[in-house]
Amino acid sequence: MTLQPIMDGLVNGSIIGLGAIGVTLTYSILRFANFAHGEMLSWGSYLALTVSAALGAMLPGLGTPIGPFSFGWSVPIAMITSMVLTGLLALTVDWLLFGRLRKAGSAQIILVMSSFGAALALRNLLEFIYTSSPAYFTNALQISRPILPGLRATPDQLLVLVLAVIMVVAVHLLLTKSAAGRSMRAVSENPDLASLAGIDTRAVIRMVWMLGAALAAVGGIMSGVVVQIRPTMGLDLLLPLFAASILGGIGSVPGAMIAGLMVGLAEAFTVQIIGAEWRAAVSFVILVAMLLLRPQGIFGKAAA
Repeated sequence: MTLQPIMDGLVNGSIIGLGAIGVTLTYSILRFANFAHGEMLSWGSYLALTVSAALGAMLPGLGTPIGPFSFGWSVPIAMITSMVLTGLLALTVDWLLFGRLRKAGSAQIILVMSSFGAALALRNLLEFIYTSSPAYFTNALQISRPILPGLRATPDQLLVLVLAVIMVVAVHLLLTKSAAGRSMRAVSENPDLASLAGIDTRAVIRMVWMLGAALAAVGGIMSGVVVQIRPTMGLDLLLPLFAASILGGIGSVPGAMIAGLMVGLAEAFTVQIIGAEWRAAVSFVILVAMLLLRPQGIFGKAAA
């Protein structure tokens, strides 16, 4: 058995972890499981691809690869743009659907079922616009380089790991050191009491949608850079996202990332030891095991 699955698992786990942060934040603030969150990864990657292609057409120099990486400056610029656009898309979905249901006092199960419908609509709209064929940010071929005996990685893969760490640290500092983060944590603990204390809960909800969608966009773009993008990528990652969010503990940002890495590593070693056909079962097993053995997750707190 080689060590290569470690690198593959860490890269895939970083993508899962970034998406899981959005799932855990949405659940801790809005109190429902948003099954449309996976589509934010797909939309974020396709929006970035569109912006990157447009920039490359207008300014060809932006498509020249940066150092050892396979992409040019058009991709980082497109990523920042996509984070904003994907956040606005999430706000639009909330305004059109979830916000109206909250005002009507709908039960949580109604919000959950409506998220299934939103996911289906977003996925089919994406496939209608871009077709079902896979797409790539670049056609450049990268050669993996040895890091340790039996362990190789491309510069793009190493960048994915570094970027994931930076994003998680930034979000953790936002939640723990800023006034906006304190407001989000207060609403997560007790929305009614936070509202009585003068916290604008609607503004907090908007921040959660923007932040979660922006992180999902980064995860989708990272997946597109190291592999490919396709309209169903959000659906394929949905179960791992929920497995990681529950494993890490609802409301824990570092927990979501660490759990994402664990899920990614579990999938990678399952592919090597048992076979690729069992990869999808790993997240399901982890999800069920955590719900039965420790529902609050590794870093979560048990309900009082």
